Amino acid sequence: MGTFRVTVVIDRPPAEVFAVVAEPRTMPRWYEAVERVVQVNATSYQVTRSLPGGRVDNLVDVAVSDSKDTVTLESRRGPTPFRYRFTMEPEGVGTVLTLDGEISSAGLPGPLEHLDLIATAAFKKGMRQNLEHLRGIVESNDAMA
Repeated sequence: MGTFRVTVVIDRPPAEVFAVVAEPRTMPRWYEAVERVVQVNATSYQVTRSLPGGRVDNLVDVAVSDSKDTVTLESRRGPTPFRYRFTMEPEGVGTVLTLDGEISSAGLPGPLEHLDLIATAAFKKGMRQNLEHLRGIVESNDAMA
């Protein structure tokens, strides 16, 4: 399993960033690989992603901190296990959004299954792009549209 960290600064208050990150159904708007998110129960979602090895479905649990500054997404079932912990910290009038990710290429077809280091680097690059996209839509006040 590989780990990575990505940080972006968003020119909006933490509550606005939190509102988007804590609502998994917004993911198709800012997370490029996510095609669809369907709520299964109060804290679980079926997340369909398009990855290099093909389309995958993961059952993802969402945990939100009482302080409304941390959101954790953790796959419970499906290929490509992952755990994403998003932390929002105020900085001036904006927010420092940090993603601490743990991913595995387990479940990908063929030789891709054994490429954790390469998969981690690719996921980190992709998540940086996703968070930059998230920043753009949150700053444009278009995140929940």
